[in-house]
Amino acid sequence: MQAYLFVHFKEKTTPDGEQVYFGLSKDGFHWEEVNGGNPVLWTYYGDKGVRDFTITRCEGNGKFYIFATDLSLSYGMRNQYHGSWDEIGRNGSKCFSVWESDNLVDWTEQRLAKIGDENFGCLWAPDIIYDRENGDYLLHWSSSHSCNNYGRKGIYYSRTKDFKEFSSPEVLYRKEDSGVIDSAIYEENGWYYMFIKSEGNPEKIILLRSAHAAGPYERVEAFDESMEAVESGLYEAYRGEAGGWPVVPVPGLLRRSRRGTGVCPLCGGQPGGRTFCALGRFL
Repeated sequence: MQAYLFVHFKEKTTPDGEQVYFGLSKDGFHWEEVNGGNPVLWTYYGDKGVRDFTITRCEGNGKFYIFATDLSLSYGMRNQYHGSWDEIGRNGSKCFSVWESDNLVDWTEQRLAKIGDENFGCLWAPDIIYDRENGDYLLHWSSSHSCNNYGRKGIYYSRTKDFKEFSSPEVLYRKEDSGVIDSAIYEENGWYYMFIKSEGNPEKIILLRSAHAAGPYERVEAFDESMEAVESGLYEAYRGEAGGWPVVPVPGLLRRSRRGTGVCPLCGGQPGGRTFCALGRFL
């Protein structure tokens, strides 16, 4: 049976929310909770909470890897972060939480992957793309950095072949007039497309593309038109098997908006300048 696996957390004020949950679907719209809606995996190290998952399968060894932001708001916001997102940006999320599996059923215990040095503030929202030119993987994420006094965040990347050894981080993309976070990269017809959340000018998702996984990336202006009517700041992309490109807002799984509560899918054709539109219902 072929199915979609949705790895997620739940936006709750209790520590059980920021754990690893699975959902299964045959069509991407109708979902079934795994493990009775309880966490499939728990965090015991670092912040003892995780957010912003990505999952990939290594072409070399066939293993599945989950990477996540090492951050617990339910614990940390009340304690070491003193209720401050600025404090989190400087001193929180110094590692990624990692699990691996041969079969999606039996998983290793959580381990922490330290990437970067003391000049990095937070490491948020990891994502992974295979770089066919180099035969390795690009792990990319958003970070604050001492180079601008931990101000506007940028997108950084590191290379790996085995998800254990990582190259020194490099800048993948910075936006001059705002921070950028939550990058997601996909390859299509020889181009790499990167969806990111711009934190201003405009405050919504923007699309960039490059002939190479590590850039340089240029803005796809036509994409902005299809996002004008979309509520800003809530979206993450994934590719469907049929070749279309749904963009799925993932507002911490359940977050109230003016239009309702839940995850609202947007669908489009190829990403290079095509139009995306809302399907008109929440999942």
